[in-house]
Order: sequence, then structure tokens, then C-alpha cells
Amino acid sequence: MRLNVVLYEPEIPQNTGNIMRTCTVWNARLHLIEPLGFSLDEKHLRRAGMDYIGSLDYTVYPDWQTFLQKNPDGEFYYATRYGHKAPDAFDYTGADGELYLVFGKESTGIPKDILREHIDRCIRIPMRGEFRSLNLSNCVAVCMYEVLRQTGYTDLSREEQIKGSHVLDQAIK
Repeated sequence: MRLNVVLYEPEIPQNTGNIMRTCTVWNARLHLIEPLGFSLDEKHLRRAGMDYIGSLDYTVYPDWQTFLQKNPDGEFYYATRYGHKAPDAFDYTGADGELYLVFGKESTGIPKDILREHIDRCIRIPMRGEFRSLNLSNCVAVCMYEVLRQTGYTDLSREEQIKGSHVLDQAIK
């Protein structure tokens, strides 16, 4: 299974930069649907994504229809405040090919006509009823984590690789 994150017309560069970093470290492909509310070379985007951007697998599409034409197969899930199931209510373990988590723009979300066609695949992150939503980059991380948890963190390291797994042992001495 290959995990994909789709951002439908993202507006805030810092959110997208954070999501780029998250996709990179969790080995997910990122799909950006235009129009974007920023330039991909903005300093806020680079700062949030840090030096991870060079390792990111991402594609920019001019619109939703082009994205669908180039990615016709896979399992799609849509994060929205209008969903009726929490991220853990879905079983992601059966996905053989591409699994797509779709997130809408910060101001209005995913268009309702797209959501209506896929209401059985709409995710709502549980939260207090008097609040509308979490930050977009947090929503992406929550949903991605559930997919990774269910699928056993395939191909991800469980040990510190850069400084070594025994750094804390050395600090104690």
C-alpha cells in the first residue's frame, strides 16, 4: 500500500510546509491541487519543510479533474467536518495499491459536491462540538498516523538512525 496525501487548494504556506515535512518522514506522496494560496518557493514554506523538501515525492495539478485523471485507481478517504466516522472507524489494512487521504482548503474544506459522492468515505476527527476544526497540518498528521498504525509502520524506522539508538545510554553515564 502506498500512502498519498491530497491537498485541495491549500491556502496557508506554513501548513503545507508542515505537511510536506510529515509526508517526507512518513514516506507518503503529496498531491497539491491548484490554485495554491502561495508560491512553492515562499520562505514560510521552506522554513516549515526545512531541508526535507528535496526528498519529497510531490506533484502539482491544475485542478481536481486532472488529478483524478492521473490517479484513477486507489482507495480515497475525505477528511471533513461533515464526516460521520472517526479515522479509526475505517480499515486501511486491505488497501493493496494507492490509498489517498484528501484534505480541503483551510477556509472552506473540500467542495460539498465531491463529499456528497463519497459520504461513506468521509472522515471526521472527533472534537468538542462547539469548535469547527483543527489546524490542517494537525488533521493530516492525525489521519496519516492512523493509517500507519493500522498498517504496521511499513518501511519506517523504529530506532534512531542519525545519532544512534544508544544516545540516551551514553548520556546517563
